[in-house]
Amino acid sequence: MSLDTRKDLLKQAYVALGEMRSQLDEMERARRAPVAIVGLACRFPGGGHDPDAFWRLLSEGGDAISEVPGDRWSLEAFYDPDPDAPGKMYTRWGAFLPGVDRFDAAHFRISRREATSLDPQQRLLLEVSWEALESAGYAPTGLVGSRTGVFVGVSTADYSQYTQLICQAADQSFVDAYTGTGSAFSVAAGRLSHFYGFQGPSLALDTACSSSLVAVDLACQGLRAGRCDLALAGGVNVLLSPGGYIYFSKVRAMSADGRCKTFDASADGYVRGEGCGVVVLKRLDEALRDGDRVLAVIRGSAVNHDGRSSGLTVPNAAAQRAVLAAALEDAGVRPEEVDYLEAHGTGTALGDPIEMRALGRVYGPGRSPEHPLLVGSVK
Repeated sequence: MSLDTRKDLLKQAYVALGEMRSQLDEMERARRAPVAIVGLACRFPGGGHDPDAFWRLLSEGGDAISEVPGDRWSLEAFYDPDPDAPGKMYTRWGAFLPGVDRFDAAHFRISRREATSLDPQQRLLLEVSWEALESAGYAPTGLVGSRTGVFVGVSTADYSQYTQLICQAADQSFVDAYTGTGSAFSVAAGRLSHFYGFQGPSLALDTACSSSLVAVDLACQGLRAGRCDLALAGGVNVLLSPGGYIYFSKVRAMSADGRCKTFDASADGYVRGEGCGVVVLKRLDEALRDGDRVLAVIRGSAVNHDGRSSGLTVPNAAAQRAVLAAALEDAGVRPEEVDYLEAHGTGTALGDPIEMRALGRVYGPGRSPEHPLLVGSVK
């Protein structure tokens, strides 16, 4: 092989390496691309029926807690201050949405018969997703065939459990053609894609308390990977059965007085609540290109599991530190640049100290007293 031939081959290899490097850099930029929140809507207790109302509720120190309403179940039949009382719950409190039995079925092209079998969680997702798209400036009926993804966090199955109890107590004629689709978690997401005509990824996931946040993480991954061009992400929770209250009473997870005393020495548990929230997500560069209203920017996120700890429901401090550090690394943000952190804040004597110590280990070093990290938790 002549010297000139070798030179040509080396030159070609150098050019190819440069192209590969450019491709890898582009892939890394895409993996870390910021995601814009271009629309949002919510339905929360205490009058928080939209983002502005919810903000007023918080800024004015409002209280969304009430006794279990009579249209859910008989409080007196299931309440007992003794945590060990079989089949009883030791708290009378929760945060409940009004009117979960009301739904404009015709607006969503659903028959009255089918609506009867529809889990209120599915109804809320339809209503709030419509409001979120309007907030983003998109005509909800104008996205047919679009590569829009749907990522829904949902973990409460009270409606399906209630239906099963009725079926067991009565004859099986209660089951109709809509019983399955009315309560399946998969349909909670799939119904949105079907109604709006979306053709992007559509999935429901249950990771307990983190379901909505993990849904947002997966939506961001879908946008960055080019699997969808727009995404709806959020979660929903409606309490329709005393079963969950009874279970959490047995594990002493709930506050007896209906107050979640997060990061307080008197913390004795959390308060169960309802709600629905949906955000509309889009890659930031495309949102800016298209003139969308950018409400906030998601720079990075991370998901992990505690792995082994001293118990199935016991937090792992090392794993918490790891996921916090991973989220910062994914966002390209230094810990001392963060001003505020919205914490999980379980309101328990076990979970709160572990979480706060993890925050201190990750966000504390290098932070000056003049620039403290503010920590809060909306419960």
